[in-house]
Amino acid sequence: MAALFPSASSVAEVVQWFGAMQAQDVNSGLWSFGVRLPGFSLADVEAAVERREAVRTWPMRGTVHFVPPEDAHWMLELMGSRSLAGAAKRRESLGLSEADADRAVDILGSALAGGGRLTRAECLATLAAQGVETGGQRGYHLLWYASQRGVTVIGPHIGKEQSFVLLDEWVPKPRRPSREEALALIALRYFRSHGPATRKDFAGWTGLTMADCKLGIAGAGLQTVDVDGVEMIVAPDPGAPTPSAPASPAPTRSAPDMSGWMALPGFDEYLLGYKDRSLMATSEQLAAIIPGGNGVFQSTLVRDGRVMATWKRSITAKGVTVTVNPLRPFTDKDRRAADDALAVYASYLGLPLTVKNP
Repeated sequence: MAALFPSASSVAEVVQWFGAMQAQDVNSGLWSFGVRLPGFSLADVEAAVERREAVRTWPMRGTVHFVPPEDAHWMLELMGSRSLAGAAKRRESLGLSEADADRAVDILGSALAGGGRLTRAECLATLAAQGVETGGQRGYHLLWYASQRGVTVIGPHIGKEQSFVLLDEWVPKPRRPSREEALALIALRYFRSHGPATRKDFAGWTGLTMADCKLGIAGAGLQTVDVDGVEMIVAPDPGAPTPSAPASPAPTRSAPDMSGWMALPGFDEYLLGYKDRSLMATSEQLAAIIPGGNGVFQSTLVRDGRVMATWKRSITAKGVTVTVNPLRPFTDKDRRAADDALAVYASYLGLPLTVKNP
């Protein structure tokens, strides 16, 4: 699999490399940038998001991702539209009509026009003031629906609260590829950052049909390779030999190229970018990473692409305390290396580190 830690010097370069990055938990999403940008602090990453180097929205699978701002429109049209197809059934279960949802979109569009930015609570209060019911899960659905329709987008946090802005105002010059170009572009980005990977991995990541995945892979000029008897896809290497030159040996199946130790957030492309995660962790370890199989991933300590432990942090004004739960036997050298990886996270936060090992 490809390196999930490309050489980059900005948030914009990282998100463009991936195309989209898991961001349902904003703190995990921000650290996904920080761990790939040595020397960056949390404030540096937040400032980049404020400069619009990346935006959060629901581009695929109904899940929040960071995406390049100029690509948000076409991603929503290409992949987000599949989530919209199931919105009617969800509205029915919530007691909302399509007219209710469309009216909420119009209300939010008017409230945010002219460069406005409202927190989640302010958006819901605005809807309620206009007679739109937001109780239970209705409010979340309406905020999702407005962004899925391409009217709003999640803006940078205001304090500790999510905010919303108008997508067309936040991104006044979007990229507008044709559908065929868009399929090829998302295929190229996925396989260059995750490959070798399977079509099933790509379909699971994007939520696209297998037919569209096939079109995208063909349009991007990607290559099919045999990896330990499994057909996988890779992006062409610019430095690869020409057809007349000797071919390189067939690739072997290996975990993502992440040399040394890394302290990764729970929601990260390292694990969530694939359907098959057996290269990174055993089934027993995955059960500990996703306890109860509820879709909530624990943060992981990774050595050379393989999970070694999970970790949890407690942050106060005085420092960050991390509790490590090893999933493989740890040597004294491993503990020191894990501490060093966690020290990078503490430095990113600008806080002293305390590590607790069982």
